[in-house]
Amino acid sequence: MRTEQSNSPGTCAAPGERELAELDAHWRAANYLAAGQIYLMANPLLREPLRPEHTKPRLLGHWGTSPGLNLVYTHLNRVIKARDLDAICIWGPGHGGPAVLAGSWLDGSYTEHYPDITCDEAGMAALFRQFSFPGGVPSHVAPETPGSIHEGGELGYSLAHAYGAALDNPGLVVACVIGDGEAETGPLAASWHANKFLDPVHDGAVLPILHLNGYKIANPTVLARLPHEELDALLRGYGHEPLHVAGDEPAQVHRAMAAAMDTALDRIADAQHAARTDGTTERPRWPVIVLRTPKGWTGPHEVDGVPVEGTWRAHQVPLDHVRDNPEHLAQLEAWLRSYRPDELFDDRGRPVPDVLACLPAGRRRLGANPHTNGGLLTRQLPIPPLEKYAVTVDERGATTHEPTRVLGDLLEQVMADTAERRDFRLVGPDETASNRLQAVYRATGKAWEAGLLPTDEHLERGGRVMEILSEHVCQGWLEGYTLTGRHGLFSCYEAFVHIIDSMVNQHVKWLRTTRRLPWRAPVPSLNYLLTSHVWRQDHNGFSHQDPGFVDHVLNKSPEAVRVYFPPDANTLLVTADHVLRSKDYVNVVIAGKQPCFDWLTLEEARVHCARGLGIWDWAGTEDGAREPDVVLACAGDVPTMEVLAAAGLLRRHLPDLAVRVVNVVDIARLLPAEEHPHGMPDREFDAVLTRDKPVIFAYHGYPWLIHRLTYRRAGHPDIHVRGYKEIGTTTTPFDMVLRNDLDRYRLVMDVIDRVPGLAVRAAHVRQRMADVRTRHDAWIRAHGTDLPEVTDWTWPH
Repeated sequence: MRTEQSNSPGTCAAPGERELAELDAHWRAANYLAAGQIYLMANPLLREPLRPEHTKPRLLGHWGTSPGLNLVYTHLNRVIKARDLDAICIWGPGHGGPAVLAGSWLDGSYTEHYPDITCDEAGMAALFRQFSFPGGVPSHVAPETPGSIHEGGELGYSLAHAYGAALDNPGLVVACVIGDGEAETGPLAASWHANKFLDPVHDGAVLPILHLNGYKIANPTVLARLPHEELDALLRGYGHEPLHVAGDEPAQVHRAMAAAMDTALDRIADAQHAARTDGTTERPRWPVIVLRTPKGWTGPHEVDGVPVEGTWRAHQVPLDHVRDNPEHLAQLEAWLRSYRPDELFDDRGRPVPDVLACLPAGRRRLGANPHTNGGLLTRQLPIPPLEKYAVTVDERGATTHEPTRVLGDLLEQVMADTAERRDFRLVGPDETASNRLQAVYRATGKAWEAGLLPTDEHLERGGRVMEILSEHVCQGWLEGYTLTGRHGLFSCYEAFVHIIDSMVNQHVKWLRTTRRLPWRAPVPSLNYLLTSHVWRQDHNGFSHQDPGFVDHVLNKSPEAVRVYFPPDANTLLVTADHVLRSKDYVNVVIAGKQPCFDWLTLEEARVHCARGLGIWDWAGTEDGAREPDVVLACAGDVPTMEVLAAAGLLRRHLPDLAVRVVNVVDIARLLPAEEHPHGMPDREFDAVLTRDKPVIFAYHGYPWLIHRLTYRRAGHPDIHVRGYKEIGTTTTPFDMVLRNDLDRYRLVMDVIDRVPGLAVRAAHVRQRMADVRTRHDAWIRAHGTDLPEVTDWTWPH
């Protein structure tokens, strides 16, 4: 007995003939249920001959992967029960829903979450009818599926999710079924390297199960066609010890799969014992199971004279005309009866004891493990008081700080305060120090299990900073980590977070769906810190300049997405405090890492962030006696600086002009209240930004986003937006804003152009602004630096 192993109290004896028969009974029952979900809407146990009206009018679903997934579910049940294993499974193959729904119905967890889907004939009928049916459940593994933390729609992310779930979960085994189509994606290919970051002392284990059934939708898969030796060498090169299971004869496959599971879990237990008890520091060669079974195994062998089982034709619906083709209907009935449902379910439609013999109990069931409902395990993140980290602001704009460096000091303390509980991680693609967050290294190092050199810095076994130059893997890690109840932050260059556009799509959809499932507990938010942003990528140039991730995110469900533009260090601290405490959101925070003027005290920052949008009366020239002549609005640190510089110029050159300055931190405040939970009612919006005065809006990103957010407002025709116009290069910081017409001089010219009566009266001021812009162009080409009046500018006191 290995009682010291947290994941495996003991080895299992090889299953005897009786246990093999019970495993086969469970597997056949799951196959029957999977096929029934695709085809049937009545007569679930074939109590009478199958008629066309018993079948669904639209046949939707994917049979091809289901038998293999059912096999994995069956054998995971066995080892979980035998070893009292704490384990979950990530189901990677797309549209594997029929199998996982079948497994959770058999283990009772589905009925616990959905009491109307009882574990009897009536419940079976309801289970079948709801599948891929209007008002029902999706065809893939989705939030509605008990035991899932992975959306089975888009492919490529299963292995990264599995590793994210295993991090800081030392007692957990995360099995991960990888489809051979999914294995061809870039994110999955990069995820094989995650084993170089898995600490056998503090983390759990990941057991990849590469399921090769040979085909995608219509083509063979690459890994399935590799010679055995080549595939084995590839997986060994990734650092794994492969265990191969192959065949199409059920009894033989059951024996081989049971042996592979036992061997894999024994090796995992041995590796963890060696690291945790014996102090071994050598990186383990973790096991991987390669499972080769026919696509559509046990389904129709031929249909209309062409082969189906073991070919791409089994991918979705092998028999697709059962309502109007009697031969297909008869073949479907023969297929379903081949599982001998009368042996698997009793007179009331309940699974017989042999079917349930392999099942674990309670929270050990795959459909009931609390790690797959991570909000049940979440603890509040300890965030220290911000006063210790806030910068002092005695005079506005008199001092500068690097906002992300200030945040780094706060994150260091969060890392220190979670050192024992280990439920906070910082991830990013090799940019932690570049993004000025390196203070965290005083509390923890960078996770690393590969080779070390004397020149290395901050690499540490068990470190909680995760860096790999794959945004996909970073995203997958953090998704798996937060969905299992822990907290984290993804730090990334603004331009390259686009790499995970599609992944954040899926995560937002997941969060939106879980909000409608009362049994799903809220999980910590997925938080992005986007820095090295468009306006200060002047050293890297055009390729690194793209602020469009915000546009992408704001297309998503408004109840699940939040976007913030803190203009200085203190507002970044307040924003970070808020997003790290939040749950069930995707939070996007855009902040600079370069020196930035300090505008607000900590208390002012708290009030301003709570409002999300507000008037900076100290920056404008309103006297309260009349309405403003013009509103200068801004969102983002560099636009804020340019707006304040423009306000200073207007104060000097047009002192009689009543200027209002409005800063926006929470960009969703611009939306109507009925469109977003943070949106402003019209009366409040009109009071701040006016109904009929010119609004010159300096925005961090693409200008049309502001128009999209405000197009329903009464004053929208008077809103003129300046932002990034896809003009970039390697140049000076001020030249970037000037090239995109976001500079202070252009903003003053916009005011003169749009305030009635100023065009003639202030023509001389406008000419002076245009002359400065012309002089700037010559200056930077002669000196390589910005104009002195720009580099030396401070807020006038």
